[in-house]
Amino acid sequence: MRDLLLMAKRKQMILRRFAGAVLAAAVLALPAAAAAQTAAKHASKKASKAAPIAIVNGVPIPASRAELLMRETRANPEDKSVRDAVREDLINRELIAQEAARTGYTKKADVRAYLALMRQTLIVQQYVSYWEKTHPISDAAIKKTYDEAKAKAGDKQYKVRHILLDSKAAAEKVIDELNKGAKFEDLAKKDSKDAGTRESGGELDWMTPGGSLDKSFSDAMVKLGKGDYTKTPVHTRFGYHVIQVEDVRPLEFPPLEKVRTRIEQQLHQAQLRKLLHDLRAKATIK
Repeated sequence: MRDLLLMAKRKQMILRRFAGAVLAAAVLALPAAAAAQTAAKHASKKASKAAPIAIVNGVPIPASRAELLMRETRANPEDKSVRDAVREDLINRELIAQEAARTGYTKKADVRAYLALMRQTLIVQQYVSYWEKTHPISDAAIKKTYDEAKAKAGDKQYKVRHILLDSKAAAEKVIDELNKGAKFEDLAKKDSKDAGTRESGGELDWMTPGGSLDKSFSDAMVKLGKGDYTKTPVHTRFGYHVIQVEDVRPLEFPPLEKVRTRIEQQLHQAQLRKLLHDLRAKATIK
């Protein structure tokens, strides 16, 4: 019974989505209006295998458009009420698009610029999706990246606090106060320039070597034992740090299957960056 109610609710949501999508989608449909009317006048004698779902003022609405809309909204194509809702939605879109073309709205400079941008955006999105499918990431590449990350992370995690200062002299002053018995958390709250950790006494929680940490910070951290702090300032791109390790524990590195999707996405991003780099290298850009 509960499943039936959920199916009914989803069906209602789909129908409302089609009914409410008309105005939101109308702008994207505008450039098709003039082209569709021209195409209707000069249509090829070769008719499409699938009959149009409707003909609006002589302009056919192809069945492929309905199929695409149902795929995009994950609607059930076997449900007649959904098909009817899709048909009505596409008819409404066509009517508004034709009216926009008739009134000259689509010829406005700002509208044409916006439509050109939207068209380019859609092409880029679809091509990137296509390109990723035709350039899949191999299991070997995923495994290699995983093994490298695991080796870089080591076998330990460190519960860390830090105090960030603007200068080496200021960091040395903090270290001197620690040597005299001052509490690390108190000095962090008073002197640290890191607004994100100052109120918590400089707490960075559990950290893994490598990753997003600067190498100098990571190298200093792994040399400290439980309860120790750095006796000299550690310089990174952010400033000068005094670092304390509160605890050390074995690192439970996630299994490959748990992070496979994330690694695959990262490798796809790297591929796309290379594609763009190569395209820019071959392009003439003034």
